[in-house]
Amino acid sequence: MTTPGKPDQSTGEPALGGTTTVVETACPLDCPDACSLAVTVKQGKVVTIDGSRKNPVTDGYICAKVRRFGDRVYGPDRLLYPAVRSGRKGSGQFTRITWDEAIGLVASRFEKAKAEAGAESILPYSYGGSNGLLTQDNIDAQLWRRYGTSRLARTVCAAPTGAANAALYGKMSSVTYQDYPEAALIILWGVNPSASGIHIIPFVREAQKRGAKLIVIDPRTTPLAKSADVHLPVKAGTDVAVALAMHRYLFANGHADEAFLRDHTTGADTLRERAEPWHLARAAEVAGVDAAALETVARMYAESSPALIRCGWGLERNRNGGNAAMSVLALPAVGGKFGVRGGGYSMSNSASWNIERTWIDAPEPATRIVNMNHLGRALTEYDDPPVNVLFVYNCNPAATVPDQRRIIKGLEREDLFTVVFEQVMTDTALYADLLLPNTTFLEAYDFAKGYGPISLDLGRPVIDAVGEARPNADVFGELAARLGVLKSNEPSGELDLMVTVLNTLPDRISEPLREGAMPSPPGGFTPVQFVDVFPNTPDNKVNLFPAALDASAPMGLYQYQPDPETARYPLALISPASERTISSTLGELARPDVRLLMHPDDARARGLEENDVVRIFNDLGEVHCPLTVAPSIRPGTISLPKGIWRRSTRNNSTGTALVPDTLTDLGGGACFNDARVQVASLANA
Repeated sequence: MTTPGKPDQSTGEPALGGTTTVVETACPLDCPDACSLAVTVKQGKVVTIDGSRKNPVTDGYICAKVRRFGDRVYGPDRLLYPAVRSGRKGSGQFTRITWDEAIGLVASRFEKAKAEAGAESILPYSYGGSNGLLTQDNIDAQLWRRYGTSRLARTVCAAPTGAANAALYGKMSSVTYQDYPEAALIILWGVNPSASGIHIIPFVREAQKRGAKLIVIDPRTTPLAKSADVHLPVKAGTDVAVALAMHRYLFANGHADEAFLRDHTTGADTLRERAEPWHLARAAEVAGVDAAALETVARMYAESSPALIRCGWGLERNRNGGNAAMSVLALPAVGGKFGVRGGGYSMSNSASWNIERTWIDAPEPATRIVNMNHLGRALTEYDDPPVNVLFVYNCNPAATVPDQRRIIKGLEREDLFTVVFEQVMTDTALYADLLLPNTTFLEAYDFAKGYGPISLDLGRPVIDAVGEARPNADVFGELAARLGVLKSNEPSGELDLMVTVLNTLPDRISEPLREGAMPSPPGGFTPVQFVDVFPNTPDNKVNLFPAALDASAPMGLYQYQPDPETARYPLALISPASERTISSTLGELARPDVRLLMHPDDARARGLEENDVVRIFNDLGEVHCPLTVAPSIRPGTISLPKGIWRRSTRNNSTGTALVPDTLTDLGGGACFNDARVQVASLANA
């Protein structure tokens, strides 16, 4: 086949050179929307980044974050060449070396670690939410499996919701943005599209224009909550109680669809039993909301059709996250909301393409599994074997993973050899022994997959790689060859990997991609649940009570674990997505002061005022920053933005310094919103 090139959309000429051209590509960053982009390039450099109309859902407009991405590509923090540490760990002092020297150094350290303590003493550490089919879990996965390194449980995000969705529905395709205007009722639960997934907003607004009611369930008054018919500002970690009360209301008041439950579900009777104790008054007290408002939400949901629940990821970030997702996602089955356009649930559509990575020729070995939320423990406590080599890519754990102080302590170990393969000098990169410069999505190929609207598009490089940056596949291919685990007929770099993937994908997917078009998913772009798509469970039914999950959860399914707050640390710290970063990506760019958001009642009780510099603290650590006082957050809950870097606060700590490394009830996810803290004026410390 012909390798997809980098044509100008009007002339077909190469994008690089002395003229100004516009190149189309796609955004793979960790957002549901996967925007199509039109990038203006002049003399080989990115000038502007805008939206293209290739993707009809993103339709020519993009978020401010991606518009600024050129500042990352050419900014002072960009990594331009391989380098070895020349100062103390964390100092950011490095000396340039060649790529050949760098790959040789990694290979020798791997071989040394394997000889001395076994290959499980090597921990590859990545996440990859902002990566597509080419830049995560390909040659890298093959390398780790064949070499026998420790395996990583990638559970920092979407693990509890993913476990719930898989158990209930087998990750059935869900309602896409285009069908929101068909809904008579929309519930936005634990999601703030104004910060992430902005293209859903026009469809919600259109639904409202047509008369749809809007309910927002969130501890904060988000922009969409301001125009909602009902806003339930629940306490963090109590979503499960609210959802179970809605189930009880449906069952007790004749609103459960008994015919649907009989024909299309299993386990409904057990769900009914476990919801029975959750009368509205009890749930309202636990969640800290008005009981009448909760009853209104339950009644509106029961009586509306089509009724749609958008289940976000905010509700999973606590000890009850899996059960919360189970309870919320089960509501359409109990309430009989499927089978109509605009009805059912909306969540991740990442599995809609049914793509299996059959091009990876390496089975999972029976090696040690390390939960990524326990990185601090792994670096400071594991001894059978200890982690002696850490290879970090596609993530920034020093800023984003719980128990920051222990992670930093581990990264400071002189006997730990840390490789960081990155685009910019992140908080984690500062602690590297070896830096490897990575390409951005504007310099490499990838397949961008939308998981809100269902889309798949080829992302192509619009400029040559800056400095000596290299794409993932090239680096892992060369390293695998050096270590003797790459077969002669296998892809060893980006272009041949792309050809292999395209040749392996079904023709209905690969042929449009080859032609620069967007393929159609198996269930269509706007599937109606239980009409066009059905559960991908063994019996094609909704499994409302998966026995295996019930056995693995600390208290079983559809249960509530009480709030961990104490008298000493009475405030719940949450860390929602912001309009400035995608997780921690772009956190290096200049921004106004990061500020703590606090309700006026909480500020008054502590003698705090607007603009005070405060100390947020618990037994794990503390964060210093200015204060914003506003009623846009519920009392007892405070908020710092997700993804901030250590440089963004007054004491070089982020909210993750206050987050315990405890795990969610399902999926082993991170409990970011279980951080319980106190706040005081720094002036009085």
